[in-house]
Amino acid sequence: MTVRDDLRQASLTNALGDEQLDDLMTLGRLHAFTPGDVLFREARPADQLWILLAGEIELSQQHGSERVVYANMADPGQWTGGHAAWGSADANAVFLVTGTALTEGRCYVVPSPELARFVDRWLPLSKHLLDAVYQTVRRADADARQRASLIARGKLSAGLAHEINNPASAAMQAVESLRNASDYMLQSLTALAECGIATEQFLELDDIRKELQGRPPSRLGALDAADREEAVGTWIERRGVDHAWLMAPTLAARGADQAWLESVEEAIDRDAVGAALQWISSAVGVAGLLDELTDATSRISHLVQDVKTYSQMDRASLQRVDLSACLDSTVTMLSPKLDGIEVVRAYDDVPDIEVYAAELNQVWTNLIDNALDAMGGDGTLRLGTRLDGDDVVVEITDTGPGIPPDVLDRVSNPSSRRRTSAAGPGSAWTSVVGSWSSATAVGSTSSRSRARPRWWSDSRDSARCDPDVLGTARRSGEGCPALTRCVDLRPARRVRHRAT
Repeated sequence: MTVRDDLRQASLTNALGDEQLDDLMTLGRLHAFTPGDVLFREARPADQLWILLAGEIELSQQHGSERVVYANMADPGQWTGGHAAWGSADANAVFLVTGTALTEGRCYVVPSPELARFVDRWLPLSKHLLDAVYQTVRRADADARQRASLIARGKLSAGLAHEINNPASAAMQAVESLRNASDYMLQSLTALAECGIATEQFLELDDIRKELQGRPPSRLGALDAADREEAVGTWIERRGVDHAWLMAPTLAARGADQAWLESVEEAIDRDAVGAALQWISSAVGVAGLLDELTDATSRISHLVQDVKTYSQMDRASLQRVDLSACLDSTVTMLSPKLDGIEVVRAYDDVPDIEVYAAELNQVWTNLIDNALDAMGGDGTLRLGTRLDGDDVVVEITDTGPGIPPDVLDRVSNPSSRRRTSAAGPGSAWTSVVGSWSSATAVGSTSSRSRARPRWWSDSRDSARCDPDVLGTARRSGEGCPALTRCVDLRPARRVRHRAT
């Protein structure tokens, strides 16, 4: 059978007229292939149209160290490529898959520039339509990706703003209260001076203040605290002191009792007791407000540090990191989703490891986000790090319902998706984990999901995978499967990115 006969029978070209078919015959070439031949590769310019005439071609994508098969071309007339004919100025005019021959066969190959001229000559309207459709689809795809990215960032930003707002509001309230308390303390000092107390008396009074201020805050229950506050207020009122109700809460909260109040009375003249208690309560109150302000600003500082740790801002892409700090920063970024979730941390003393931290944080983000979604606002999230020989293991466990048995075997397949695009990011680990030459362990229980990605180095300082771990099923009980993923990193050696 001649090439012309093949094209006449192929579904793509069987409707062409004789003159059109003759013209097409002058533009392309016949390409014969044998099993294992790679005909075209993903991410390479789609500068040729491949029309299958006979044989079978496998279409696949490479995700890190894993090759995923999407479809096969087996029917004469099936085609792929040639995108550059419609998007010559578009950097995205590339093959989306790799074509590998499964059998002997042949294709008719037409360069994209010749294809563009052929369609422009014989099917000018189709040429304009294809150009418009191609560019529209590309723009729509780019816009969709950008929107998805912005939505994800917006959620994180909104959550971060909410987390920062709480300590920021507390700091503002503390500053306002501090302003009033400072004025009150200055007034009390003036009152003490008017009472004419001696220097020795003031120094003794200051020691009494320091002793009270050094006491830890009272941990009494509500009723006991109210009783103590009432007792302090009553003692002060019996000395003829005004505004006892203002001083009593502050003094009682620090543990002031009758013995302490009597020590104040013994240190100074009776007519100066009111001014002395006013000064002590205001000084203790100012110190407490300063503690609140320090706590609030420290929380803001820690949030900012968590964001920097999470985003790896101003840091090298490959660096030594503390895995527990990375996990904690990720939890902080996802804290708005933690309502009703108990977070349990079990961090062993593990060494820092050299990793691409920003990419690794994306793995934690997706795994933890999936775990939170699975638990539906009620459950326990466990984060753990430990040493296993020369490896570092990270475990992320949730108490969600798990993964159905029919999905478990496909959990690391990037083409397998059980969520809608609006439901969350999915596992989304393959491109990140795969680039580390990782292995994956998948396991199941009815009440526990475990996430444990695995990487490490051998003695030649190059990344490798353990075939005994890759795809291994671990089960601990009956019930619905749940996800298990493990990360093992040898601390003493650098894990390199392996080209695929």
